Amino acid sequence: MNRCLRAAAALAAGWVCAHTAALAQTDEITTPSSSATTSAGATSSTLVPMAFMRQLPPTSLRGELVLTNPPEVRLNGKTDRLAPGARIRGMNNMLVMPGAAIGQKLVVNYTRESYGLILDVWVLRPDEAQKRWPKTPEEASSWTFDPLTQTWTK
Repeated sequence: MNRCLRAAAALAAGWVCAHTAALAQTDEITTPSSSATTSAGATSSTLVPMAFMRQLPPTSLRGELVLTNPPEVRLNGKTDRLAPGARIRGMNNMLVMPGAAIGQKLVVNYTRESYGLILDVWVLRPDEAQKRWPKTPEEASSWTFDPLTQTWTK
């Protein structure tokens, strides 16, 4: 089965990858009855469900992060620092290199390590960013978290 047919089958089954999504937007995916092929150099990548729900830890807080000069960052308008070994996960849950996101304002959930440095960062998708999430430890201690629906209530 060639890449185009695999991409069409994956899309029909509710799975998508960056290559498949790009092809779907340009109508280059072939079907078994079609003889068209994709552009040269197209490669398939790991498939992920179209709508997956990440399990963000209830200890994480919401904020706006700007990577200035890693490990230096601005979190909620204040200078902060990434911990050694900090992980930044993009909207697709893949690791993002800090240098690739310099200067971008990112809506994130983050956790801190024992010395107060930022350890884990999740860049939020628009649907995740719309959910209520505490921005301070005080809010987190006074709200209630439902782990099944990943929602907070006051």
